[in-house]
Amino acid sequence: MFDSHCHLTDERFEKDRLETIQRAIIRGLTGAVTISSNLEDARLAVELSEGSEYLWCTAGVHPHELSEVTALALEEIKALASNNPKVVAIGETGLDFHYENSPKELQEKWFRKHLELSKDMALPAVIHSRNAEDDTIKIIGEFEGSVDFVLHCFHGKLDFLHAGIDLGGYISFSGLITFSNVEMDEIIRSVPEDRILVETDSPYLAPVPYRGKRNEPAYVYKVIEEVARIRNREWEEIVEITTANAKRLYCIEV
Repeated sequence: MFDSHCHLTDERFEKDRLETIQRAIIRGLTGAVTISSNLEDARLAVELSEGSEYLWCTAGVHPHELSEVTALALEEIKALASNNPKVVAIGETGLDFHYENSPKELQEKWFRKHLELSKDMALPAVIHSRNAEDDTIKIIGEFEGSVDFVLHCFHGKLDFLHAGIDLGGYISFSGLITFSNVEMDEIIRSVPEDRILVETDSPYLAPVPYRGKRNEPAYVYKVIEEVARIRNREWEEIVEITTANAKRLYCIEV
């Protein structure tokens, strides 16, 4: 199994980070990408990844974290990605107009900066989008054909899905799809086999039956089970498909 998006640098893993990784490996995890939300996060993510053959990471600043970012941040993101082979993507970047913790104009500016860096460094972008589907597609479209990307923790509309796929994107599903109040069967069936990924987004969004608890990479198996059920495939097939897709997106050869 491959967890394409988790946050192992989160303080909720501070006391048992190594044990958490080991639990996932015992469960069958062969790889995970720990995602950066800010520069401090990115530094720790690099350190963690360099210490484990099972981990890779990203470098970037989440839209929630942009209000205190300076122009120098882009240079550090570039330096981290240039000097550390375990950095396999730029992000998490994107737009969040639900919480709007950062002004919309600032989010759009830095989304473009991240995508420009992704293009220049030939690294994929990890994209967060909430209540900003049209604007997300518009900005990605400005880089059409020059940036690989994943729309992570997808829970949008069908037209957003198709627009993302038409632009060459991958689609990643989290434990959200196991919630009884979330109807995503049509969405999950509509993703081409070579574009679908699974993730935990841990420590957030623990899948049923762990909902309400701290999520962790070991629980990605429940996301795979739900995808397999909805797509009427064997569990092992979804493991093989999503692992191969994650490795292709992130250019991981092991």
